[in-house]
Amino acid sequence: MLKINIKSFFSIIISKIVIKLSKFLFKGGSNFPGKVALKLDKNILKTICKDYKIILITGTNGKTTTTSMVYNMLKDGKKRVITNNTGANMLTGIVSCFIENYSFKKCSETNYAVIECDEANVPLFTDYITPEIITVTNLFRDQLDRYGEVYTTLNKILKGIKKVPLSNLILNGDESLLGDLNLPNRTIYYGFNCSPTNRKKVDTNADAKFCKKCKNPYKYNFLTYNHLGDYYCEKCGYKRPELDYTLDEIKDQTPDGSLVVINEKEYYINQPGTYNMYNALCAYSIAMVCGISTSCIYDSLKKQKSSFGRQEVINIEGKEVKIILVKNPAGYDQAINTLSLDNRTFNLAVLLNDNYADGRDVSWIWDVNFEKLSSLDIDKIMISGIRLYDMAVRLKVAGLPQDNFIICKHYENLIDEVKSCKSNTVYVLATYTAMITFRKFLNFKGYIKKLW
Repeated sequence: MLKINIKSFFSIIISKIVIKLSKFLFKGGSNFPGKVALKLDKNILKTICKDYKIILITGTNGKTTTTSMVYNMLKDGKKRVITNNTGANMLTGIVSCFIENYSFKKCSETNYAVIECDEANVPLFTDYITPEIITVTNLFRDQLDRYGEVYTTLNKILKGIKKVPLSNLILNGDESLLGDLNLPNRTIYYGFNCSPTNRKKVDTNADAKFCKKCKNPYKYNFLTYNHLGDYYCEKCGYKRPELDYTLDEIKDQTPDGSLVVINEKEYYINQPGTYNMYNALCAYSIAMVCGISTSCIYDSLKKQKSSFGRQEVINIEGKEVKIILVKNPAGYDQAINTLSLDNRTFNLAVLLNDNYADGRDVSWIWDVNFEKLSSLDIDKIMISGIRLYDMAVRLKVAGLPQDNFIICKHYENLIDEVKSCKSNTVYVLATYTAMITFRKFLNFKGYIKKLW
């Protein structure tokens, strides 16, 4: 049995009891047990993380899906691995994850922990722990009332990384904010060697359009989406770093997945869209550094299942309902691009909330290219959430047929409308808390058996 101090011992025991009670009474409670543990022992992370090689995944978009992909790759590679798969990525949720999996018995095998971490919580975690790997997926405007601009988010992450110079960094090389960070850490970059669109000119509403060295506008050999791509600055010479792992070719894209070439080998990614290609490439890079074979990575990507609310498919009385989390302009545009791959007639539900976890300011919806939806074959357009009228106005201005709008003030109304859809495909685009509450409602109605 491991020797730990009395304060840590009681912190772990009491928190484990709280976890069991939370699951039994509330079917969740992934943050509160961590709050209890930290209240009893503020240094508890040093004890509960001691025997793990930790892979910390942060960034604006793609954290949950990338975490799931890496977890599955390590698990398929016969590694002992845990993860915070509920998406509880604040420090309290991370503590809860480690406590739930903590054993007082010493294990001789190498344990991995694949941990999704909120950007602002990276420095809180690295105060206590040095991760084996820290990866940053991308940086987009998101929850401006909480994070501010992308440069503020970058500084929060860098503040955490600077505390752990021995951590390996695996970074998105197509993200201009992550090049030339002047850090002592071993740094590995991944990125695209091809473009899904062959575009070279950045949109007006794109993020990080100006050189971080001299503030001159970037030029691009090609763009992938938003401001990501093969960038360079004509004025000072700052450019994309050399890539260690590359996506070399996009062979096919469908509403269900993508066939791509990564480092000269063909892979099928069982989730659609350019953003999931990035998630898969990031997961591939991490798995390679961890010594997972390419054959194992191939099999894992091919059978990868959606994380909850991330292109999760639910059957509602014969209707195929696909829930897609959307939380900022960059991610929303990618979701719309994914819908554009579907040539069938389908139905659309749009859920907009403005709770704290969504960001109180919803003006960002005017930076989303909803106009692209007007060219698609959409039957019903169901609108719900706290700010449903703001969304209705935005969709009307975007040119979508107002006669197809159905205002659903309650989820009961929304479900009834879904059931009566003529075609069987329904896409649900929902902000974070709207996705969570909608899934809870579906769980209550019996359409989802497992809430988390």
